Amino acid sequence: MSAPAEDPWADVPFGRGVTRVALDANGLAALDKPEGVLSHPNTPRDEARSLVRARYDADEECFEWQGPGGARRLWLINRLDSATSGLILAAASAELAREVRALFKGRQVRKTYQALVFGKPRQPAETWRDVLDVKKQGGRIRTVAGGGNIPAVCAMTLLRTGTGPARLSMLRLEPQTGRSHQLRVQCAKRGLPIVGDGTYGDFAANRAFAKAGGAKRMFLHSLSVSFDYTWRGAMCPFSATAPLPPGFDRLD
Repeated sequence: MSAPAEDPWADVPFGRGVTRVALDANGLAALDKPEGVLSHPNTPRDEARSLVRARYDADEECFEWQGPGGARRLWLINRLDSATSGLILAAASAELAREVRALFKGRQVRKTYQALVFGKPRQPAETWRDVLDVKKQGGRIRTVAGGGNIPAVCAMTLLRTGTGPARLSMLRLEPQTGRSHQLRVQCAKRGLPIVGDGTYGDFAANRAFAKAGGAKRMFLHSLSVSFDYTWRGAMCPFSATAPLPPGFDRLD
C-alpha cells in the first residue's frame, strides 16, 4: 500500500461476498471471490461488481481509492473469469506483485480447481494436452481447442461420479498452463462440459439441471494455490485454500 497503517488491508473496499482467506507478513493475500464478481472493472460502471469496488489502473494492474490516510493501492496478481469462483491473489506493493506474477508466468505456481461436469471421464486420471486458439470477439474472449498454436496442459483426476440421471462427476483439475478459458474448453472437448457453462457447455443439460433445483451458476472453483517466492533475500512459502461453495456436492 502507499500509506502506512496498522492493518493495510483494513479499509479495502472489497466487492460483494469477497473474503480474505490468507495473508502473509510481506503483504501477499489470497482472496475468495464468489461467482459473478469481476476480477477487476473494465469500465467505471463495473466497479460495483468487481473484486474491489474502486478504480482500476490497467497499466499498473492495481486498484486505487482514497482511504483515511490518503491515496491507497492494491495490486492484482492473477485473474478468474467472472463466472468462476475461488482464489485470486493480491499484493500490498507493486514490487511484491511483480515477483509473484513472474512465478505464474514461469509456471511455478501449483493450482488446483474443482469442477462439476456432465458425464464421466474414460480414465480416472489423465493428463490433457491440447493446442488452443484464443481470440477476442466484440470485447469477449473465445477459445477453441485445435486450429491454434497455444499449448494447454492439465492434469485431471476423477473424484467421484453420481448415480442420478444427470450423470454428474466431480473432477480435480490441475492446470500446468494458464490459458484463457482453458479448463472450460478442455472439459468440453472431452464430452465433459462444466455444469452451468453458458459459453462452452451443454445448454440443454444446463436447463434441465437448473429446472431440477440446481444452482444457476458455472460449477468451476479455484480451490487452492501453493508456491515459494523470494522476498528480500528470504524464501517464503505461501499457500491458500478457498472452500467449495454450496451446491458442488450435488451428484444426484
